[in-house]
Amino acid sequence: MSLYSLLQSSLTPYIIISLLVFIIFIEQIIYLIKKRQAPGPIIVFPFLGNVISLVRNPTHFWDIQSSAATCGYSVNYVIGKFMVFIKDTDLSHLVFSNVRPDRFLLVGHPFGKKLFGDHNLIYLMGQDHKDLRGRIAPNFTPKALSTYTALQQIIILRHLKDWEQLANKESESIRLRLLVREMNLETSQTVFIGPYLNEEAKSSFRQDYNLFNVGLMKLPVDLPGFAFRNARLGVDRLVKTLTACAKDSKTKMLRGEEPECLIDYWMQSIVKEMSAAELAGEKWPPANYSDEHIGSYLFDFLFAAQDASTSSLLWAVALLDSHPAVLEKVREEVSRIWSPESDTLISADQLREMKYTHTVAREVIRYRAPATLVPHIAARDFPLTESFTIPKGAIVFPSVYDSSFQGFTDPDRFDPDRFNEERQEDQIYKRNFLAFGAGAHQCVGQRYALNHLVLFIAMFATLMDFKRHRSDGCDEIVYCPTICPKDECKVFLSRRCARYPNLSL
Repeated sequence: MSLYSLLQSSLTPYIIISLLVFIIFIEQIIYLIKKRQAPGPIIVFPFLGNVISLVRNPTHFWDIQSSAATCGYSVNYVIGKFMVFIKDTDLSHLVFSNVRPDRFLLVGHPFGKKLFGDHNLIYLMGQDHKDLRGRIAPNFTPKALSTYTALQQIIILRHLKDWEQLANKESESIRLRLLVREMNLETSQTVFIGPYLNEEAKSSFRQDYNLFNVGLMKLPVDLPGFAFRNARLGVDRLVKTLTACAKDSKTKMLRGEEPECLIDYWMQSIVKEMSAAELAGEKWPPANYSDEHIGSYLFDFLFAAQDASTSSLLWAVALLDSHPAVLEKVREEVSRIWSPESDTLISADQLREMKYTHTVAREVIRYRAPATLVPHIAARDFPLTESFTIPKGAIVFPSVYDSSFQGFTDPDRFDPDRFNEERQEDQIYKRNFLAFGAGAHQCVGQRYALNHLVLFIAMFATLMDFKRHRSDGCDEIVYCPTICPKDECKVFLSRRCARYPNLSL
């Protein structure tokens, strides 16, 4: 062996180590340059940053970010990405009002495009986004919402009966999280795509959606056998299923049949547009409106409705149990308006009459905003304040949860009366109520979501007696992926009414 080869082999490990040390040093310097004087860790773990603590205990991670944000924001570093956490409401609005290609891109998840796919409602901007929201509007007319509330009540009732049977069988407390999740998945499937899924397809749908849910909370490793890869492939299959449902619905609406679910209302509107375009000699479909695109948009609806609604229903049970006076007022109001013995569905007019129950629903959403953070990507350097600029490529997390505890009177108190007609804190502190987002990407289905929560509260409080199985820390917040009580809302459950109503369409 030559002297050169000997020197090369003996120095190689030192060269590699020196190179790694240099890369780590540069990484730290770049992080500190971006950080400037912003609150946040001074030194971050090489390459991974603080992703391990984020995945292991997201509640603790975000609590630390919130506590550090003494000036309204704080920073951190996760898997090579500089991140900015925004606590202050006005700064959050600054981000929401600048969602456009040259400012901030709404991503829904730090690695959303890879997980959700390219054809996704949240990634649309400008006129394309405005046009699509206009086409979605017929899905949430009073007539459409009335169709949905009927379906929602029948499904809620069926699941409440099942929960009572399970509670009787177990003779002990039951955990509601997975039961509520299953109820909401059936509700979403039935309301959104109605008769277009057979039982086998529903089973596959549930499995794929569960893979998606698990992958949301795992490291973004897109390799075989990893949860993130399983989630991405599950989303692909879900979108294909939803695309097929959209095609079947369109065929049905072309025959002039009456809508039975959300996709029918949507396709009915599309059929009218198609006919008008044909008469005018215009091209169809417009950009971003193929059957495949519609399948992706339906998945957006499912994702938005499913996990956020599960969170809100669980917190409604937990908060009603811990505030018996509120529960009693709900029961008194509902009993004046609707009786289980009537064997009739709660009508749209009766639902509107339940004003106090609506205030309870809104306070549940304020007090425990289900999706606590709304991830964005900075498309360019953006001056957040006079002293701090968000660097291009940073992941930005406006905290709608923290905004809910700013401005409102005694914000740490669960107080539905803040939303009554006298106090009107929903108007006075409207800027702080960000659970449904703000700006151009504000949730288009918020009326549907509120109706679902009000119906559940009304029926659950009226038909069931319940008591929390309390334990230390049972009401602590955990992410799964929206926030839920730590104990998964364990309750003792029994029937309250003389008999269940006999509901039908």
